[in-house]
Amino acid sequence: MEISRDLYLNKLILRKNNGFIKIITGIRRCGKSYLLNTIFYKHLLQSGVDSNHIIRFAFDDSDDLKLLGIHIDDINQEKYKVPPSIFMDFISKKINDHEQFYILLDEVQKLENFELVLNTYLRKHNLDIYVTGSNSKFLSSDIITEFRGRGDEIHVFPLSFSEFINVYQGSKDEAFNEYSIYGGLPACALMTTDEQKTSYLKTQMENVYLRDIIERYNLKDDNLISELTDIIASGISCLTNPLKLSNTFKTIKKENNIAPYTIDKYIKYLAESYIISKAIRYDIKRKKYIETPFKIYFEDIGLRNARIEFRQIEQTHIMENIIFNELRYRGFDVDVGVVEIRKMNQNKQIRAQYEIDFIANLGSKRFYIQSAYEIPNQEKWKQETKSFDKIKDSFKKIVIVKDTKKATYDENGYMIIGIKEFLLDPNILY
Repeated sequence: MEISRDLYLNKLILRKNNGFIKIITGIRRCGKSYLLNTIFYKHLLQSGVDSNHIIRFAFDDSDDLKLLGIHIDDINQEKYKVPPSIFMDFISKKINDHEQFYILLDEVQKLENFELVLNTYLRKHNLDIYVTGSNSKFLSSDIITEFRGRGDEIHVFPLSFSEFINVYQGSKDEAFNEYSIYGGLPACALMTTDEQKTSYLKTQMENVYLRDIIERYNLKDDNLISELTDIIASGISCLTNPLKLSNTFKTIKKENNIAPYTIDKYIKYLAESYIISKAIRYDIKRKKYIETPFKIYFEDIGLRNARIEFRQIEQTHIMENIIFNELRYRGFDVDVGVVEIRKMNQNKQIRAQYEIDFIANLGSKRFYIQSAYEIPNQEKWKQETKSFDKIKDSFKKIVIVKDTKKATYDENGYMIIGIKEFLLDPNILY
């Protein structure tokens, strides 16, 4: 079954022949290779590009390596890298005229000195280059700097709910329940049993994602990054900081020597590998960022749930994580909002802070969003919208609830909408 990834396909189409290397990044197993080698390749053919002018090469495919005269029996598959001269000779034979050629390279980190090779190809007027990679270095968010400003990144997320529901056999409510538990990794979405999905997610988290970080940074203590991931997974959507997490280690893990500095460093490793994302607080009135405390969310909620053995399925926190990912999928920069006011308390002026779950920014557009699992009465509604009342600008303010609910507005212009309606309508914010 083919999973449609139209959002990313359109991004690739818009970037065709723009003079940059198109670098498709994202967490392992999110569908980067499929996007490039199946969906985009099919688009090129359908748009009239001759198949002889599309050069596809996967550096982890034994059949492709044979084209270079490399046989897997003769190499260490884990450590071997393709010599640039052999690959460039192969490419030069394929480029046999002056028409436009499209080069689609998968697992390009297995090409030695790939940055230099690709920057060389940028100087060829008739080459348009697209690459993916999956080792720990290529997964890092700093990969773009390797191309000295000539890289154009397309970041791919696991399946959004709108993508997931297109391949799910069941009702909308059943689909959301499934998505909330097992997330949106494409291979997992196509599996049919809970046992398969559970085993897949747990194995990927332990043996692929964390292993990448351990190998990249040569971590001596494998357990530390693993235990930190468990603690973060238990506290998604809650304000935290390295000191608080260090204290949690002392309390739960009985560890006394894990400094906040080390915790902060490991959080950066997890974020650079796209396993988690930090949401920084933004003071709306003072118009400045507050570096700590912050919130942490998982790139895929299924991986988060697998990390804690599917035990803490708190719908409030999971829903907030899903909304955060959806906003980023739609291209927004997402912060946690803070509104600080002064008020009188027993004849004394005090400062009070009101939190807004998300400030979503895209260019000149801004939306304030609250994630509220339930709004059973008017008192709860006032509680959820109190922070909105303190904001004096005219940007749209939205409350998302778990029940099925079409968008409606109150007398203040605040919107309330159900989570599924929000996730399935890409234009609902507008």
